[in-house]
This record gives sequence, C-alpha cells and structure tokens, in this order.
Amino acid sequence: MSVALGIPTARTAAPGGTTGLTPGAEPGAAPGTTHAETHVGRHAALPADRPSGPAASALLDRFGRTATDLRISLTDRCNLRCTYCMPAEGLPFLPPPALLTRDEITRLARIAVTEFGVRQIRFTGGEPLLRKDLVDIVRDVAALDPRPEISLTTNAIGLASRAQALADAGLDRINVSLDSVHPETFAAITRRPFLSRVLAGIDAVSAAGLVQTKINTVLMPGVNDDQAVELLEWALAGGHQLRFIEQMALDADRTWERDTMITAAQIRERLSTRYVLTPHDAPRDGAPAELFQVRDRTAATAAADPTATATDGPTATSDGPTATSDGPAAIADLATTTDGRMLGLVGIIASVSEPFCSDCRRTRLTAEGGVRSCLFSHDETDLLGPMRAGASDQVVADLWRTAMWGKPAGHEMNAVGFAQPERTMSAIGG
Repeated sequence: MSVALGIPTARTAAPGGTTGLTPGAEPGAAPGTTHAETHVGRHAALPADRPSGPAASALLDRFGRTATDLRISLTDRCNLRCTYCMPAEGLPFLPPPALLTRDEITRLARIAVTEFGVRQIRFTGGEPLLRKDLVDIVRDVAALDPRPEISLTTNAIGLASRAQALADAGLDRINVSLDSVHPETFAAITRRPFLSRVLAGIDAVSAAGLVQTKINTVLMPGVNDDQAVELLEWALAGGHQLRFIEQMALDADRTWERDTMITAAQIRERLSTRYVLTPHDAPRDGAPAELFQVRDRTAATAAADPTATATDGPTATSDGPTATSDGPAAIADLATTTDGRMLGLVGIIASVSEPFCSDCRRTRLTAEGGVRSCLFSHDETDLLGPMRAGASDQVVADLWRTAMWGKPAGHEMNAVGFAQPERTMSAIGG
C-alpha cells in the first residue's frame, strides 16, 4: 500500500494489496494528467519513445531510467545525533518486530538481483553496525547468483571489531561518514565524543584488506567549511577517497536553507586554494559523485612555471582562468596548464546545486520494507506487509516495479514551494 509518512510505525497490508500508485498518474493532478506532463518545463523533456507502462522486467520508470543500485536500510537507530540529521534528543525508533528480518532482507535482495538485474547493493541506516546479524546478512547476499557488489555506509563506531568479519563475509567496500578530524568539531556535529573510535574503525578497514574506502563529508557554514582542505589532505594521505556531499533537506530540526548551504562550486573554490582539480575522464555511469583528479597546486604551478612561487595566488597563468571559477569546465581549463603529480581522487555529490536526477539509478528500501523511488518522496510502497501475509515473489516484484514506475523526474529542492519529506535521513536510509 502507499502510505503518507510521519513518525515511523509498523505497517501491514493484505496479500496482493495495491500500492496506490497508478503508473503515470500525478497525485493531486487533474484526471488524465501524468507526472511527466506536470513537470515539463522544470525537467528535461521526455523522449518521444518513452515507455507506456511498467516493464515486465527491470525497475524502469516513465523517464527511461533503470534502477540497478539498491540501498537497503537495516535499522533506523543510530548512536550519533548529527545536527543535519537528528535532533539532540533522538527520534522514536521502530520496534524490532517492525524491521525486516535477515531472511526478508535476503529475499528482497534476491528478487532485486534475479528479477531486476540490480548490480550493486549498499546497506545503510540509521547505523547498520547496530544490527547484530549484519555479518550474516552480508554473507547471505554475497552468496546470491549473480553476485552483486556489496557495500556498507557506516559511521564506523564499532567497526574496528567487525571489519575483518565483514570482509570475510563478502563485503566489498565501506563508506564512512566523517565530517571532521578535529575532536571538538566532530563532537559539535555528532553530539558525541567518538572521533577516536571512528578513526580506529577506518584503520581496521584497511587492515582487513578492503580497498577503495570512501569518506563522506557534509560541509556546513561556520562549522566545518573551513576544514575542507585539511580533510582532503588527511584522506589523500590515508589512501581514501573523500566525497563532499551537499547538505540536503532531510534534517529533523528543519534548519536546512537553500541559500545558506555550502554548494559544490563553493567546495571547489575552497579546495582550489591548495589543489588543482581536473574532472576525471572515467564514465560517471549513474554514480552520484562527480570525480576529480587532485594535484598539489604549488607543485603543479612550479612544474608549469619554474619561476612561480606559492604566493603567486590561485591563478594558473597571467591570463588564464582562476580556481575560483564556478564550473568544472573552468577547473579543467586550469588543470591543462599544469602537469603536477596526481595525488588521488575527490568526489563531489552536488544533489542540490547540480542535480543528477536525470541519470538516477537508485531504488531504496526502508528498514521496515518500504520502497522509496526517491529520497524526497512523500509516500512509499509497503513490501513487508504483503510478504508476511504470504505474497509470492512475483507479487512482491510487481509491487516494487509499480512503485518505481512512479518515480518523479527530480527532487525539486530548487523549486518554489518545495516541501521537505517528513522523515529524516536516518529514518529513510541513504
């Protein structure tokens, strides 16, 4: 069934219950008006050969996008209280019986892989390490055929003691949320003094043999936005890929404002005081992060002009573009004038200022088994109720397809009248 979202509650549905989502229908629109038609002018025009109904296979939407990346939230609980996510006092959490069980998670993952062709599965939360059966869940999903790539997004508290077991179970990669390497700033953001435990968890990931660890960072004005260069320096030194994420309207305190958030252009500007960024030439392939090659500005400038010094400022040449230009093209032009050694990669996820909705390939399951076609959806389709009532895999798959067929063209955070979802990131799962 389709439900309006507020404080999380347990939900059930009769077997074979409808989703409440009519393919092509826009809630509140006049009869016969489709979502696509309602949003023309705010998003790219639809192709002339756009599909006319849910596909018999795959997770296709009306805009021709196919979801191949599944995010599964394992719990809405978290042991941090990050200011951009949860209130200081926390939120009401779901009772354990309302959560997907290990077997239900494996079943849904199997349907996604075998029926829809999903290639990537990421476990999220809340904080997924709070699931005592996490290692077993990873092992179950790693045994699927075909085997998906399996990753985990975590705050890394408790990871030090479990990293090796997760790697042995089949986990391929870990994303760690970390907004500062300063204990005081970390405590101010998370409302918990656990930085040392997070850093120990990151070290344990490398010791366990997992590679390509990604560090997810949200910059906030007046809090940690002056630490961007330092964070990147730290990540490069540790062999990690730092990814800056624009703050999104998913906080419980409703303090997010479009005009005060740190944008991708501002992130690039801050990094340019120390580094030269060159857009990576690998295909983005639907990934949320735009990748940049990173070179040290002083070394790169010296390589391009041996007479230049570090005090010459961010301008690459006397008449060339500056690193404070707003767009990636300007950064690319700057980088072509230098040949300094590449230090690594950095990613920027510009969900708000440079949205990538037109190539979104994600589908999401909440901890209680609800399909969300978009992070900013105001409703979701329940799969857990029908599953527990005896629905077949085919019925579950059809409910899931119909839910994704109703995926909107974009999140509309930049639109006048944008309404923030009732549920926060911790309750949705990233």
